[in-house]
Amino acid sequence: MSSENSADDARQVWDVVVVGAGPAGASAAYAAAVAGRSVLILEKAELPRYKTCGGGIIGPSRDALPPGFELPFRDRVHAVTFSLDGKFARTRRSRNMLFGLINRPEFDQQLVEHAQKAGAEVRTGATVTRVEQHGPAVPDRRTVAVVLQGGETVLARAVIGADGSASRIGAHVGVKLDQVDLGLEAEIPVPETVAEDWAGRVLIDWGPMPGSYGWVFPKGDTLTVGVISARGEGAATKRYLEDFIARLGLAGFEPELSSGHLTRCRSDDSPLSRGRVLVCGDAAGLLEPWTREGISFALRSGRLAGEWAVRIAEAHDAVDARRQALNYAFAIKAGLGVEMSVGRRMLTLFERRPGLLHTAITGFRPAWNAFAKITRGSTTLAELVRTHPVAGRALNRLDR
Repeated sequence: MSSENSADDARQVWDVVVVGAGPAGASAAYAAAVAGRSVLILEKAELPRYKTCGGGIIGPSRDALPPGFELPFRDRVHAVTFSLDGKFARTRRSRNMLFGLINRPEFDQQLVEHAQKAGAEVRTGATVTRVEQHGPAVPDRRTVAVVLQGGETVLARAVIGADGSASRIGAHVGVKLDQVDLGLEAEIPVPETVAEDWAGRVLIDWGPMPGSYGWVFPKGDTLTVGVISARGEGAATKRYLEDFIARLGLAGFEPELSSGHLTRCRSDDSPLSRGRVLVCGDAAGLLEPWTREGISFALRSGRLAGEWAVRIAEAHDAVDARRQALNYAFAIKAGLGVEMSVGRRMLTLFERRPGLLHTAITGFRPAWNAFAKITRGSTTLAELVRTHPVAGRALNRLDR
């Protein structure tokens, strides 16, 4: 998937350079390429590559995909078993699909291929060390220099940072974070008889540490089993995963992959741009604070970043570029920012009273119906709180 003319890349001034080929980067590249601009994706790994991720595709993710995108589902979820640290398990079922499950390597690869079909080019094995908006590497004030490992420079009218939660581009922009969590995950191949028990059903376990939970996502002959909790509880998080796997009866199966990942949520006042550089997805700290769901936030913020990067690329001076960057920030905050605000409130409630949440979702039909509508994409948590007075009053009361 690599383009090979690196010398040509250095001479050419791209309209948009996207750093990172995950869902946010591919979505951004697609949006900019569809607008007819020259787009280059720089990815440090070779594709496809594994990412620590449950791989759940909820309604907002599905709705943000490019036209004609066929989701490579490994399973379709119609039932959810909820438990409270392994106890009080109850399964809720739905006639209609709640959400789908994918493997990230093939999903991400397919997104990149859609961006390529729209006209974007891709270079893999390209590690970005920094970006420069002033200095000898920058030929004029309309250009950003993207410096690669080894010293090669790629020039662009606009740059989008989509290089993950440890983003170099995010550091350049000055992204600030106020919530960091540790996710641990194992990909466990299982016999057909075990796989059949899980087909079409996931498990969500509200965990023993404040704000923690675990999951089992079936994908054919493999179960994705993971847990997440606040950073700083590394030993306890590892112990939770081991105990979780053991009580599921899966300790006797050897994981094909075991991995860990830090998720990072932005603070409310964190910047989303600097000059002609935008950030989106994990690089911007954009994800749902309670569930730490990031794919839908990556796809949606990536699309917006691609659309506004086109406008920044067309800007003839710093004033116009700043105006377009501020419009991008407004679009993010008006949509995803509102969802994150409600998600933070839900996380606070969950940390304080996980048993109450478990009781509500397993024993109170309106709560289950709300969960189903959110996962299908017919509403959002923020919209639910805004449009249903009872939900809003209940959350306000519990906030206190």
